[in-house]
Amino acid sequence: MSIEKIYSELETDKLLHVVHRIDQAEHVPRKNLIEPSNFIQCSFLRLEKNSTFRPHKHIFKKRKYENQIAQESWVVIRGSVKCIFYDLDDSVITETVLHEGDASFTLLGGHNYVSLEDNTVVYEYKTGPYEGQEYDKNFI
Repeated sequence: MSIEKIYSELETDKLLHVVHRIDQAEHVPRKNLIEPSNFIQCSFLRLEKNSTFRPHKHIFKKRKYENQIAQESWVVIRGSVKCIFYDLDDSVITETVLHEGDASFTLLGGHNYVSLEDNTVVYEYKTGPYEGQEYDKNFI
């Protein structure tokens, strides 16, 4: 399976982390990796030559979320990264290694990353706006 879902051991209905493995990706044109109810969104697209879609732009709209949290995603471009994922009580829930093309998504819970190779390249995506560390994170 290309999507590994990691749920809290404390609150078993809470999805904390998602890992997508590129080498096990389904042979489908599109797969939504994160449920629409989350702040961060990501889909896997497998495109053939000349694939396209209707040109579009996104619109401004008022959004109101009662409980906002920064959600974060890492996509490994080159090298490998060890992910340490934490449960809601800051205990380690699992560790895994991401390789080139793999991605992780932290929706809830904590995380830490350790680069396993020199010249590792990662794209990091987070929901914003970023208003400074004091408003964004607590260290474990």
